[in-house]
Amino acid sequence: MKIRQSWTLTAGVTALFAVIACLVVTGLGMYLYSSAQQALETRADYTLIGRVDHFRTLLHDLYNVKQMEQRPALFESMLGNEQDVRIFRRHGEAPFINVNPGHLTPPQMASVAIGMPLRITDLHDGRRADGVRVRWVAALAEVGDHSDTVEIVAAYVMTQESRMMHEYLLRVIAAVALAVLLTTVFGFVVLRRGLMPLGAMSRQAMEITPLNLTARLHVEDAPVELRRLASAFNAMLDRLEAGYAHLSQFSADLAHEIRTPVNILMGQTQVTLGQARRPDEYEQLLESNLEELSRLSRIIENILFLAHADHAALTVERVSLELADELLKIADYFEGMAEERGMRFDIKAGGIGHANAIMWRRAVNNLVINAVRYGVAGSTIRLEAYAHEHGSVVVVGNRAEAMPQAELDRMFDRFYRGDQSRSEYTESNGLGLAIVRAIMALHGGHATVACAADGEIMFSLFFP
Repeated sequence: MKIRQSWTLTAGVTALFAVIACLVVTGLGMYLYSSAQQALETRADYTLIGRVDHFRTLLHDLYNVKQMEQRPALFESMLGNEQDVRIFRRHGEAPFINVNPGHLTPPQMASVAIGMPLRITDLHDGRRADGVRVRWVAALAEVGDHSDTVEIVAAYVMTQESRMMHEYLLRVIAAVALAVLLTTVFGFVVLRRGLMPLGAMSRQAMEITPLNLTARLHVEDAPVELRRLASAFNAMLDRLEAGYAHLSQFSADLAHEIRTPVNILMGQTQVTLGQARRPDEYEQLLESNLEELSRLSRIIENILFLAHADHAALTVERVSLELADELLKIADYFEGMAEERGMRFDIKAGGIGHANAIMWRRAVNNLVINAVRYGVAGSTIRLEAYAHEHGSVVVVGNRAEAMPQAELDRMFDRFYRGDQSRSEYTESNGLGLAIVRAIMALHGGHATVACAADGEIMFSLFFP
């Protein structure tokens, strides 16, 4: 049964509860009705059998049939019910006792032989014109010692039982109606009271707005059945609050990153246009503007990549990579940049990795660039890679100032850069490590960072 959407939960559940109660009580009432009816019919059958057996015993005690014909009233009044049928007759002759108030026609049935006991299976079923059930039986009886045989045809008309069952049926119907009514009323009251915590949770949820994301549902006040729901709802709010804060920070950082090159472009252009310039000065301006535009292009490219990684079902085509060869190529590429700061590479690699070649190189490149830019001048950058049965691991380590765990946890956030790096002009836009984490997510792997007590920062990439 489908609850209409316009109903309240209390009304809908109450209606369903009332229907269930109606079905259960009706089924129980009909079972009791059927049991009572069966008991009454069985009792009537045994009553009919007992009285016919009594007739057979009386006939056996008589000397002849004439005695019975002289005292018919003795047998006419022995079945009890005024509507019952009592017919005594010799085989092939007309009845000498015929008590049949309802003028019922006996059905075709075989008579129980002399000496054979009567059983319920010997009874035959019939109906009166008004639908009242009639039970028939025919039996042969021996009269005295003269070998006279009399056929007894008797019927029990269940008039009283039918009247009793009709009254019982009315009581069952009344009981069902009363039970359904009481169940509906009490069910509605109990449900309304039981669902009050949901109303309280609803009012608490209405207080949650973008300006008030810190509000939470009171789990300790909720019933046991609703605590899991409240906890899950609070966990969802925690994620929404974190996502909203992350989005706000992302928007602010994005505006900050874009504003710097745009302001440089506008300022240089306005200064240059303030007066006539020589061609070489305009050429210098264009070169400077091109550099800033390239920076904007890289920011936009990185943001688009992160957007696709977050919302698009990108298919990562994996190939086999010689880890040692790949790290050697990366070290050769950044060797010049590292030498400018007096750094060198220490490479230890071996085995085969499986990943998208372009994304693998981009992730490792970003880690190496980060190590060269922010590592201690004159230190060694450690590059390691190895494979095992579950995948491959790439490690990039460099010497730097010790960092607290809170700062390490934020290093993969978008536009995040350390406090010292924010105060210095650098080509970084704070998206390199965020791209690394996105690449690892696309591969089904993960990226971690740890800082030793001596300041060695170690990034690890696991490619399954």
